[in-house]
Amino acid sequence: MPKKIPMRMCVGCREMKPKKELLRVVRTPEDEILIDFTGKRSGRGAYVCPEENCLQKAVKQRQLDRALERTISNEVIQNLSRQIAYSRPKEETPRE
Repeated sequence: MPKKIPMRMCVGCREMKPKKELLRVVRTPEDEILIDFTGKRSGRGAYVCPEENCLQKAVKQRQLDRALERTISNEVIQNLSRQIAYSRPKEETPRE
């Protein structure tokens, strides 16, 4: 029997995707909002696709704020944006 793949919904585009393809943002019990790279940090979590347009949509519609039940600072949004840019595959340059 094949192993079940955990699915999560992106708060930006509202699509169900495998958990490993998404970035997790977590509000810890200490009320910090962090990017959870392991997916195991305790606290309330929300998932975002590693695409800039999904993040912008989630911020514009305040979906991240609602999911984490807190207002998200611009610093956290910038960190997420940097992480998305870093995780995007680099385009190969043609060799001559």
